Amino acid sequence: MKKFLIIMMAMFIGLQVAQAKPSQVKNNVKTTAIEQEEKTPVLKLSATFDWANMTQVQRDEKVQAYYNKLFDTKKSSAMSKKEFKTQYKNFLKDENHREHYRQAKNGVTELEDSYLCAFYAKKDKDLVIIYALQYKNDMKHAYYYDAYGNLRYVDVMSDEYPNFPYYSKQFYRNGKLISAIAFENRDTQYMYNPDGTFKGLWYKEKMFNQKGKQLITRTNW
Repeated sequence: MKKFLIIMMAMFIGLQVAQAKPSQVKNNVKTTAIEQEEKTPVLKLSATFDWANMTQVQRDEKVQAYYNKLFDTKKSSAMSKKEFKTQYKNFLKDENHREHYRQAKNGVTELEDSYLCAFYAKKDKDLVIIYALQYKNDMKHAYYYDAYGNLRYVDVMSDEYPNFPYYSKQFYRNGKLISAIAFENRDTQYMYNPDGTFKGLWYKEKMFNQKGKQLITRTNW
């Protein structure tokens, strides 16, 4: 479950739209993709932070290497609105949105068939404005819905997920790319803007720019 929350928070912090409320799950709730992890060993890399101590050349090489993975010229970074609706036609509306919204607001993070994550308004931490569903039979997608069950965004994880490193892209429902992220390990994420420019590196609660300077912090790590 924690890995799912990290993905959701990383994406929404990139959008600067909402915050995820701290998890209220019980201690016995297992992590995201637990069914897959029980069957397939997951490569868990220990995170060491050396970004600030790298030379500029080394940082530039890292940024370029993940850019090449995320923005492969052979693969489109966006799709048309028609393509998006065709590909995700079964997820454009959450028919059970009233129940999912209620459960998200009450802090429920795991359902029988999916994982659930709520995002709250910055000025009203009790107001859920978006909730996300990640279905257990398709862990490589996460779907974001508004309070009325209308699909707003989709996260698409790479085939490496949940093993590190893996990659994720988020799209609006019109097919436009919102952001792209390389998850190097649990603590480290490289974030890119839709045009491929480097937005910053998250290490735990801190974001750094390409020159190694700290930019901002996040509270929900």
